[in-house]
Amino acid sequence: MSFQITLETSSKAPIYKQLVESLEDAIRSGKLKPGEQVPSMNDFALQLGISKETVKKTYVILREKGLLVPQQGKGFYVSEAHDVNKPRVLVLFDKLSIYKEVMFNSLAESLGDKADLTILTHNQNLDLFTYYLDSCLDKYDFYVISPHFPLEEKSQAIAMKQISRVPNRKLIMVDHWMQTYSGNYGAVYQDFENDVYEGLKQGLDKLKTTSALKVITLPSSLYGPMICKGVERFCMEFNIPVEFMYSAPAHVSPNETYLVINSQLDSGLAALARAIKAENLEVGKDVYIISYNEFDLNEVVLNGLTTISTDFKQMGQTAAMMILNRKSWKVHCDFKMTNRNSF
Repeated sequence: MSFQITLETSSKAPIYKQLVESLEDAIRSGKLKPGEQVPSMNDFALQLGISKETVKKTYVILREKGLLVPQQGKGFYVSEAHDVNKPRVLVLFDKLSIYKEVMFNSLAESLGDKADLTILTHNQNLDLFTYYLDSCLDKYDFYVISPHFPLEEKSQAIAMKQISRVPNRKLIMVDHWMQTYSGNYGAVYQDFENDVYEGLKQGLDKLKTTSALKVITLPSSLYGPMICKGVERFCMEFNIPVEFMYSAPAHVSPNETYLVINSQLDSGLAALARAIKAENLEVGKDVYIISYNEFDLNEVVLNGLTTISTDFKQMGQTAAMMILNRKSWKVHCDFKMTNRNSF
């Protein structure tokens, strides 16, 4: 080969990982040309002073990435495929909700045919997340992860330990930024407590004229406590009466505003709509509703559902920009109120 590889024996990174990264960088930068033969396993092991098994593991990983191709009886060659520089991206979402679909579709559309995407869901289960990393580590160029896991200290520590297995240059956190996790990785996120504060502020004039703001959330909502904290701060600052509840009330009164934190089309919203109808009240005229998170159907739900939401399309586009530019930064996505008939 026309370039030298230096392995750091004092590094925490395993030798095979260092070798994978060195060869991958050489292929993508053009130091190793398409069709060029790499040293045999025996020769490379002897040259670097490492085991043949380490070289074999390296070549297998690069083969799985499509960067090396074997030729029977001859050894391994740099792939001549036209897409050798096309990054492989693993998207590891906690679940594929409506909003994650908006984000993923935006990511896929922005990347177009310039990247290969694979999507998996870990369901906020740390064992499953660990299993996916065990199976997929070193096989992708970027890992787009929504790090939504139980917020208690032990689970967060485990999550950070697992995420730390992904090299910073390959890591992009989306939707939630684990701010105590250090490094030069990418993050495209919403800030639940401050976002809801700023979102409600955009409807302040209207909220001041209503009798109370009533917030419907679930005890199981992962970031519900953060959102409620932002709501409480907003209401205290602007002297707006507020009440928190875990389900829609059996009875509603005129001039109340309801903030539904759960998914728009869940039973909570349906129960609230039925309660309003039972009182012969009209949404948007007698009682007001704001829902958390935006997607296309909000234009027709309840004749137009007002939302406060992060911009999930922007989230996907920004993550795609980091992948295409191979540069990482941390950016807070826009959060805004979209006014419709319900408020």
